[in-house]
Amino acid sequence: MNSKKYSRGDAGREELQEIRQKTETPQHDASGQGLPSAASIKEEYTRVTEKRRFWGTIRSSVFVLIVVAAVAVLVAVMLLPILKIYGKSMHGTLDNGNIVISLKGAEFETGDIIAFYYNNNILVKRVIATSGEWVNIDKSGNVYVNQKKIDEPYLSSKAYGETNIDLPYQVPEGKVFVMGDNRKVSIDSRSTAIGCVSQEQIVGKIVFRIWPLSEMGTVG
Repeated sequence: MNSKKYSRGDAGREELQEIRQKTETPQHDASGQGLPSAASIKEEYTRVTEKRRFWGTIRSSVFVLIVVAAVAVLVAVMLLPILKIYGKSMHGTLDNGNIVISLKGAEFETGDIIAFYYNNNILVKRVIATSGEWVNIDKSGNVYVNQKKIDEPYLSSKAYGETNIDLPYQVPEGKVFVMGDNRKVSIDSRSTAIGCVSQEQIVGKIVFRIWPLSEMGTVG
């Protein structure tokens, strides 16, 4: 029996050659196993697309909200100032804490309510008379304009109130005579402390109450 003898060196060379063949030979997956399927590729594409669309919608919504807020602030400052009522001088019509909208540049007439600047504050009163008209008030609180008693259905009660001007009183040119609806406590054009209101002082005409919600509506 013939036997082939291998030296340790021969065995080492054969092992090294076998390792090289395994390493250098490309391993092809003829079956395609391990590659993503068309369905999984489509699913991933849909997921990525929807994610991008979602964040795009979020960005667009945030942008729109910012623009709307900016426009609202601009309108509020330039055209429709929103004011909060403080005090009791208009009690019966507007109460402390009410929030109202005023309209800048709006034409107003006797009986309308206006907001105006006074010593860095904004006051709200009702227009009683305009330039050149004569105002008189009797001790019972009845008001006369050009010697004619005016009808004031918005008052809950009448009072002479804080009056230190000389009556009858003629409204100066370019000004209006104003009074609060709560005649007993209101400090207004009846007092030299406030006097008549010039056109430059006027913020706007009060047109709408937005708070409280239960009383939302036009103001008159």
